[in-house]
Amino acid sequence: MKKLYRSRSDRKLSGVLGGLSDYLGIDASILRILFVILLIPTGFFPLGIIYLAWIFLVPEESDVR
Repeated sequence: MKKLYRSRSDRKLSGVLGGLSDYLGIDASILRILFVILLIPTGFFPLGIIYLAWIFLVPEESDVR
């Protein structure tokens, strides 16, 4: 069973998008580019808040595996 976690090896800031890319099975670079493309027009509010929430809600990789 797949688990959602914050990546320790594939991280730029906190590992949220690296772990999400592993969970979804897509490249982390593509997910990061999509995140930035969607972040700018929305005024940073919805995606920025979601990203900050995931930092605290999603466990780190070593805690899951």
